[in-house]
Amino acid sequence: MSPRGLAVVGTDTGVGKTVVTAGLVGWLRETGVDARAIKPAQTGCPPDDDAGFVADACGTDAAATCVERFGPPLAPAVAAEREGRTLSYAAVRDGCERALADAEVGVVEGIGGLRVPLTADREVVDLVADLRLPAVVVARSGLGTLNHTALTVEALERRDVEVRAVVLNEFEGATAAERTNPAVLERMVGIGVRTLPPTDLTDPRAAIPLVREHLPGSILDSALA
Repeated sequence: MSPRGLAVVGTDTGVGKTVVTAGLVGWLRETGVDARAIKPAQTGCPPDDDAGFVADACGTDAAATCVERFGPPLAPAVAAEREGRTLSYAAVRDGCERALADAEVGVVEGIGGLRVPLTADREVVDLVADLRLPAVVVARSGLGTLNHTALTVEALERRDVEVRAVVLNEFEGATAAERTNPAVLERMVGIGVRTLPPTDLTDPRAAIPLVREHLPGSILDSALA
């Protein structure tokens, strides 16, 4: 039986996965669901702490957990090597599965893009496929996102991961590329494309109304299915 939840994956690092994760977890918790964000591995920690951002957004440490943490801001496999540590894929996968089992709904946040080396012999896409969760793809809004996003969706579908939505983050519609990208992407990948406007996230709690007001409730239904 597959766990209840979603995987929030990105086309790259810094595209807004954590914002979408925090918004979805907070939105679910507002509806009374015991939802938890799960970060398989955090690099660049500190200062980077994606699970900490989600916890701050939701006002409780119970809203997020992180399986492994590393100091160097590198791919997890590379960061572990730099620190002289052994990073076991089985340990990361099992840690995610335990966290999913402990929560009513889990939202697993990816690390960088899908082809980022997670361990010596596995990539982020392997973990997403093994956890058997539907995915939300987060991408940039501007020029270049068509190729990166379509390739990400294709990679997931090749691994039998169902993609429920594409989210273009920090969408302003300031350029022709931005204005046309949502409709073009929908035609390319056959999946609904949503947009999030730029938002001041100095207070992480702002991620929750941002996501609630701009993404459809059907995404929550995907997590609860």
